[in-house]
Amino acid sequence: MTTVYDVAPNDLINALAQELKAKELVQPPEWAPYVKTGVQKEMPPTNPDWWYVRCASVLRRVYVDGPVGVSRLRSYYGGRHRARVATASFAKGSGSIARTALQQLEKAGMVKKIKKGRQITARGQSFVDNMAYSIKVKNQPPAEPAPEVTTEP
Repeated sequence: MTTVYDVAPNDLINALAQELKAKELVQPPEWAPYVKTGVQKEMPPTNPDWWYVRCASVLRRVYVDGPVGVSRLRSYYGGRHRARVATASFAKGSGSIARTALQQLEKAGMVKKIKKGRQITARGQSFVDNMAYSIKVKNQPPAEPAPEVTTEP
């Protein structure tokens, strides 16, 4: 059975984002076009579909690391802060983005809340595994035909 670990993360996240957008399982909040993804960033994301990409990435993160909470996601999406003249230090990513993405995925039935955070549901695992399978099948080279066997008299 094909799982998340059998395909490239970038391909999987992009395919999940397209599927989340096509099925309208998540919707960008009204503040999404104006917000930065963390204090360490200078500008908001340039990709107009960045919300779907982030939700797909969060879904994959919950699948791989689960159960996971907002704090761990903030650490994962953080980065170097003030990397200019002063010595850079680590800054966590936006908690509002992580929290809202988890809430939308929970409403879509992909993740569920448990005592230690959120973990993937059977529906979410099936959704991600099916996308991984379709990517793996699409990226496989076509099978070569078997060589013809000739018998000489």
